[in-house]
Amino acid sequence: MRIALIGQAPFGAAIFERLVADGHEIVGVFTPPEREGGRPDPLAQAARDAGITLVQPRRWQRRGVVDEEVIAQYEATNPELNVMAFVTQIIPSRVLEFPSLKTIQYHPSILPKHRGRSAINHAIVQGDTMTGVTIFWVDEGLDTGPILLQRSCPIGPDATINEVYREHLFPLGVETMAEAVQLVEAGQAPRHVQNEDDMTYEGPWEGDVARIDWSQDAQIVHNFIRGSDRAPGAWSEVGGQRVTLLGSTRSDHSGGSAGEVAAISSDGMTIVCGDGESIRVSTLAVGRDRQPAQDWASANGVTVGAVFEPAPAE
Repeated sequence: MRIALIGQAPFGAAIFERLVADGHEIVGVFTPPEREGGRPDPLAQAARDAGITLVQPRRWQRRGVVDEEVIAQYEATNPELNVMAFVTQIIPSRVLEFPSLKTIQYHPSILPKHRGRSAINHAIVQGDTMTGVTIFWVDEGLDTGPILLQRSCPIGPDATINEVYREHLFPLGVETMAEAVQLVEAGQAPRHVQNEDDMTYEGPWEGDVARIDWSQDAQIVHNFIRGSDRAPGAWSEVGGQRVTLLGSTRSDHSGGSAGEVAAISSDGMTIVCGDGESIRVSTLAVGRDRQPAQDWASANGVTVGAVFEPAPAE
């Protein structure tokens, strides 16, 4: 089957390799532009290595007006199916509807729950114990199209966003997309309409949204930290310095005030939460400089009894 692959990053490259291995013809690859002087995008490089048409538009459309040159380059590849894998650009409806078999896309949640681009973060922050992947038929809504295929996976009690993605959602996504493409080719791909009653949508989990509220219960804080680890990074302030907290586990320490440092050891830094229970973090970071919590505390004069600042009232 003739496929146009729209996406980027290692996940896009893994989809590329799997579809080629399954005997499909990738007729064109479409990625965002690479940063000058930066590392090559893995999907873009895979296309170059294979001698396949590579188009890297800065944008497909601007203020609702499509870039006709980009559209012409896309249409010249004449795909039967679009496969979207890790897409961050807005793709015009002309492109979505162009192939005879239309467009399918990967999403890292069990839709219609956790629509939006930060689905993995929100699943962990909200304390979900299961998540999964959805391959769906793309329409003009945000993650609203009919479901083709879904597969579930667990979220461990201490799992971070990186661990859930790397260990489950990445490999499961590749397998599920490959299976979905086979169903499309065989004319057996279903279209299950999403139940809007079960829908949730959460905004982007980025920037400064991940400031820790130590007045919350320990389990909530624990979920918050691991759902932000490492991007955007759950953060707080102590000793006049903003720090990012990584590697959260629950601690058996109880008692003390919210935000108080209850212990510092080679196992990490134990911090009290609003219910008197505690969490332990293994790593602290300022910017990109990460250190074991004990080393960071020693270097910055933070000792037992120090207090992380409360989040300001909204």
